[in-house]
Amino acid sequence: MSLSTQKTNNRLLWAAQIVAAALFLFAGSMKFIMPVEEMQQGPLIFPLAFIYFIGVCECLGAVGLIIPSAFRNRTYLTPLAAGGLSIIMAGAALLSMLAISVAAGIFPGVIGLITAWIAYGRTHVVPIASIDRSSALGLA
Repeated sequence: MSLSTQKTNNRLLWAAQIVAAALFLFAGSMKFIMPVEEMQQGPLIFPLAFIYFIGVCECLGAVGLIIPSAFRNRTYLTPLAAGGLSIIMAGAALLSMLAISVAAGIFPGVIGLITAWIAYGRTHVVPIASIDRSSALGLA
């Protein structure tokens, strides 16, 4: 892969990571801010503990998309976070399609594909190398 292609892919992955992190941080935090009555309306009603669990997973996934790569520390966590968010979004897309309509599952499906692309891209296309802290500090 040429250097310009690698830079372009890196920039696209960073843009996707930032947008996805903002989306998941918003969605996850709303599960704690919204009144319980509003969250348990509609065709699908989940227990409050499950809603809070998904909210925590979304917030932690959002942090995992940015922090490890930004600080180049434990960068293997970024594709893991993206993969976990892909699983959440696959479930959301499937449940939306079954309970509401096929059109309702398109948005979570697309977001799931984007997070899967981030996981693949940060693993195989443009991985972010970790900084060896011990050699950088002269300890090795």
